[in-house]
Amino acid sequence: MGDHIARGEEYQMMAEKKLNSWSFLGSKYEDAADLFDKAANCFKLSKAWDRAGSTYIKLADCHLKASSTCLSESKHEAASSNVNAANCYKKTSPKEAVSCLERAVNLFMEIGRLNMAARYYKEIAEMNESEHNIEGAIDNFERAAELFESEEVTTSANQCKQKVAQFAAQLEQYQKAIEIYEAVARHSLSNNLLKYGAKGHLLNAGICQLCKGDVVAITNALDRYQDLDPTFAGTREYRLLKDIAAAIDEEDVENFTVAVKEFDSMTPLDSWKTALLLRVKEKLKAKELEEDDLT
Repeated sequence: MGDHIARGEEYQMMAEKKLNSWSFLGSKYEDAADLFDKAANCFKLSKAWDRAGSTYIKLADCHLKASSTCLSESKHEAASSNVNAANCYKKTSPKEAVSCLERAVNLFMEIGRLNMAARYYKEIAEMNESEHNIEGAIDNFERAAELFESEEVTTSANQCKQKVAQFAAQLEQYQKAIEIYEAVARHSLSNNLLKYGAKGHLLNAGICQLCKGDVVAITNALDRYQDLDPTFAGTREYRLLKDIAAAIDEEDVENFTVAVKEFDSMTPLDSWKTALLLRVKEKLKAKELEEDDLT
């Protein structure tokens, strides 16, 4: 490991010396880039992640300053170097890793590599999610979805949209989540390979409707879902939503609990659905207590 560090430092010193030298037509940046690349690799081999990351950033700067016959190629190389820097910083500093990916995304956008930009917006969003930065995750998943959609990468776009809906519901932005889940369901129903999954998207939209607590809106939504997918009325997902809507209308916590347990015994609920249904139950219990107090 020590040998790799020493070799990396040597390459880095040579690169810095090259940058401080005089060179015709900026070729010194190309020479320095080659040396920084070797230095970064040595630091990676020694697992000196911060030093490798900072060296890749210097490498990216050299690519941008090098006299290249193709500017887009230089920017692509700089973007790739920032991605390499991010991969190193992920092990030590998520915040620095995000900054590197943001620089990469901006460069990919400048040269029209929108698919690559979308991919790294998605990666930034996932890092935000792991750091519990929900607002940041929503923002970057939305950007990724928009770019994937512009490139007609519909499956990836819908995956990102579903993450936005998931977080929006957690933040009680139920209408936003509903609109996304319904749109994804409509898209699924138009594709023979995806249509089976539509009932899951409609269930998610329906649970968000339940969280709003408007029985009339819930009933109207169920009617619309049947119009969207005539087979939906025969599913367990529809039965769950209908039974819960009835329990809310009747302010009956026991029937609510029975409906959820019955569904969960056949199709286990994930943590997101469980958390939202618990919100619905707590509101229902509060209403029931109000009624008891009045009597």
